[in-house]
Amino acid sequence: MLSEQSVPVVRATLPAVGAAIGEITELVYTKLFDDRPELLRDLFNRGNQANGEQQKALAGSIAAFAAMLLEHPEARPDALLARISHKHASLGITPDQYKLVHQHLFSAIAEVLGDAVTPEVAAAWDEVYWLMANALIALEAGHYREAGATGGGTWRPMEIVERREETPGSFSLVLRRADGAPAGAFRPGQYVSVRVGLPDGARQIRQYSLSGAPDAGQWRITVKRVRGGAGPEGEVSSWLHAHARAGEVLTVSAPFGDLVLPEGDGPLLLASAGIGVTPMLSVLHHLAAAGTGRPVIVVHADRSPADHAHREELSRLVRALPDARLHLWYEEPGDGVPGAARGRADVASLDLPRDLTAYLCGPLPFMRAVRGDLLGRGMPASAVHYEVFGPDLWLAAA
Repeated sequence: MLSEQSVPVVRATLPAVGAAIGEITELVYTKLFDDRPELLRDLFNRGNQANGEQQKALAGSIAAFAAMLLEHPEARPDALLARISHKHASLGITPDQYKLVHQHLFSAIAEVLGDAVTPEVAAAWDEVYWLMANALIALEAGHYREAGATGGGTWRPMEIVERREETPGSFSLVLRRADGAPAGAFRPGQYVSVRVGLPDGARQIRQYSLSGAPDAGQWRITVKRVRGGAGPEGEVSSWLHAHARAGEVLTVSAPFGDLVLPEGDGPLLLASAGIGVTPMLSVLHHLAAAGTGRPVIVVHADRSPADHAHREELSRLVRALPDARLHLWYEEPGDGVPGAARGRADVASLDLPRDLTAYLCGPLPFMRAVRGDLLGRGMPASAVHYEVFGPDLWLAAA
């Protein structure tokens, strides 16, 4: 909760800070990487830096956090903090790095806003930053304890047991601990980070959903190859496409992520598009293994059946559940999938039960459309959960 003296200052300056926050955060990263170039090389996603998405996500999250402190002082913005803290834990972020970001953030604020940053204004926004930072540090410490990874030590060597081509543009990798121990439990819907060494000496990190059964002794990830031309976008997936083979050892984090299936027996909607099907597969594997009788509606949209990774597996898992229905939409359905519809997913046309909990994963336009349809049907926003592959521009802008 903001102090009484900071509330009016933040309220008065939020419009100005919010209007300039994009310029501020762009300058933050410039200063940060000039000071510590190894962070861009070995920690931050160079693709997201190049396309500006990381800067937008940081800008939006700071502004959104400040607005929440003003509008709902009695509540901590758990959805915003949980998503960020899980991503940070998957990267091995440590508390000292918040001090480094603070240094460059406030240098950038002073440079962009100039004389408007009085000592009073600086103190109020310093309080905003550390309220957010300390909350994240506490959450991340809890994630590390749960994962058995202290001090950001989340990484472990994992051997590739099997590689399987799923579609012309995606493949799956089955992983086991290099020391022969079980891979470890994870919650359905979670992801891991994979760190690879690139030809220029960088060690880049990307997150991949765990797409197999949560109780297996092995993990499975599914990688869609992102073709980014000469730029950094897609450099990790391209490296994995070229080099990940059975017997190779990858550096992989413990599982993290907040899009996880809660206990209960209420009806579920699992809606995905493209490679967003991967966390839904682990949820369905879990439900099938548990012998659940809860109603499950599975929706998936893709370009074509040939582009649909794990298509047969998805159908098989739905058939294994006694009260599950599968709805497929393809932009180019062809003749190979009976019952599939042409075009974009139309959740509004489905017969949806009351008290539904929805889980969404896929491109932002898809998730926005599905969420809008659900809210239009009277579904409460609190019952709609989602996972974004990459910086969460949706939540930060909400």
